[in-house]
Amino acid sequence: MGAMRIAVLAACAVTLQIWGTACDRRTCQRPESESQRQPESASVEREREEMGKRTTKTDAERKKQLTPEQYHVTCQSGTEAPFTGEYWNFKGKGVYVCVRCGNALFGSDTKFDSGTGWPSYFKPVSADSVEERPDNSHGMKRTEVACRKCGAHLGHVFEDGPKPTGLRYCINSAALDFKESAESKAE
Repeated sequence: MGAMRIAVLAACAVTLQIWGTACDRRTCQRPESESQRQPESASVEREREEMGKRTTKTDAERKKQLTPEQYHVTCQSGTEAPFTGEYWNFKGKGVYVCVRCGNALFGSDTKFDSGTGWPSYFKPVSADSVEERPDNSHGMKRTEVACRKCGAHLGHVFEDGPKPTGLRYCINSAALDFKESAESKAE
């Protein structure tokens, strides 16, 4: 049993190392087209407006509300190990919401198996449910995904997803909670 656990952990470490190398080569950041760019004044104004709408709690309140792993992922931009999270292979029907504030993020109808070990979706519930921002940490150029309502770190988005969007929102299970749909409960 111990040797099996060590082998699984070693495989996970290799997977993470491969993903990091692949991201270095492909610069996994989504290019921003001219049509997507807003004038700086409008962008600054929108950011101020969004900050005013955000839910805020103190660090102590967050530590009390969340498990240590949820806190690490959502408040410190951490990443859970692949193939370990509650929702990576979960098949329920409903909506995945932010573990910190309950904001609806992704529908189960947009979830797909990316083979990465993290829950993956090809689009958020709405354009207003998440925000994307540049992430140049760990020597990589990526696009971070955060909850628009509370700012919680969720994961990253890449351009290697399925149709119709071609996007893969690679999200940590620790950043999510699941709300089962009414029709699923009736079954």
